[in-house]
Amino acid sequence: MTNGDEVRTLRDVAGARPLRHAAPGAAGAGAGRPPRREDAIRNHAQILAAAEQLFTERDPRSVTMDQIAKAAGVGRATLYRRFPDPAAVAAALLDEHERILQGRLAFGPPPLGPGAPPAQRLAAFYSAALDHLERHLPLTLGIRPGPARFSAGAYRHWRAHVRSLLVEAGAPDPDVSVDALLSPLAPEVYQFQRHTLGFPPERITETLGRLARGVLPEPGVG
Repeated sequence: MTNGDEVRTLRDVAGARPLRHAAPGAAGAGAGRPPRREDAIRNHAQILAAAEQLFTERDPRSVTMDQIAKAAGVGRATLYRRFPDPAAVAAALLDEHERILQGRLAFGPPPLGPGAPPAQRLAAFYSAALDHLERHLPLTLGIRPGPARFSAGAYRHWRAHVRSLLVEAGAPDPDVSVDALLSPLAPEVYQFQRHTLGFPPERITETLGRLARGVLPEPGVG
């Protein structure tokens, strides 16, 4: 782990402007190298992949910037140029996973994506969200604990999605109902059911599927 002076020095480096590429045809050590943007994209992907492995193997709160840089194969200055601390890396990693789920909701095949009745889509959303929690629970608990999750973009997206299903099904008072339907997906609730009570993921998923079908009965059922 770096000492306080090293951390401050590296954070100073984070404010430095990136080096520009030489003009086409210019001689020098940079000739023939891929564009700087490609380097940045590759470094970003390596950092997130390495961080995910570290956060999976140990308590995310114990992971240091030195460990992330070493696992990613990048310099500490490169890492600090993009992220101020491990929490910022974890937040970026969580954002990546949440964007993938958002894309599946908007463009994926039914029942998670468009084209299925609201009850089926809500049940599929529960299943996908619980799988997300199962895979990334330490991150969600550490990065967006308690009330902080309500201000996150992901929660607003999930809220808009579930509310639209309530409206489509003609459910009463969707503005209040939506948060009640999202409450079982709070990381603290999932942690309690999975790790304190010991319920298997399949049992939780099946139960929330029944909840979805009970709140939003399918056409012709009831």
